[in-house]
Amino acid sequence: MDFRAVKFLFCVICLVRCSPEQSSTKKKNGKKESNSAAIEELKKQIEQIVQDLNLLKEQQALQTVCLKGIKIPGKCFLVDTTKKSFHAANDECIAKGGTLSSPLSGDENDQLYDYVRQTVGPEGHIWLGVNDILKEGEWTDQTGSPIRFKNWESEITHQPDGGRGQNCAILSSTANGKWFDEDCRGEKASVCQFNIV
Repeated sequence: MDFRAVKFLFCVICLVRCSPEQSSTKKKNGKKESNSAAIEELKKQIEQIVQDLNLLKEQQALQTVCLKGIKIPGKCFLVDTTKKSFHAANDECIAKGGTLSSPLSGDENDQLYDYVRQTVGPEGHIWLGVNDILKEGEWTDQTGSPIRFKNWESEITHQPDGGRGQNCAILSSTANGKWFDEDCRGEKASVCQFNIV
């Protein structure tokens, strides 16, 4: 065979061998691309299922909490009769997924007051999620927003009257649900609130 024939035969053999590899590589790449897309789609579906499952767990936990406490429109309350400081009570409510109770209206305050009388007692006091720790005289809720509803006892003791020494608010059963400012280190019962939909 002459050199050109050998060269031609070599090229044909290379083409024959390379073509299936290239087409299988293309197929493999196509499969890889479609597999990658399918895997990404499955990952998204799994993430959505996990989010839905966590939401169901949260709703179930709230239902359990609300069964132990009381429900009012948009939230429920759960009492803790163990007396502790404002900060300890606040941390415990956060750990449970709620916040210290902060009534947003007279009706909510009345319902909280009734619940406290039933659970803590007619002489009971609870911490509210209201304080002026950051700036004296500027009472805020747990998010740091100024409170919109106030129920200070203003006729007899002219609350809040504690100045820098009393930066946390309580709801008093003995004063028909009126609020007083207290030293945050004092020990009171508490009520956690949980927002529900």
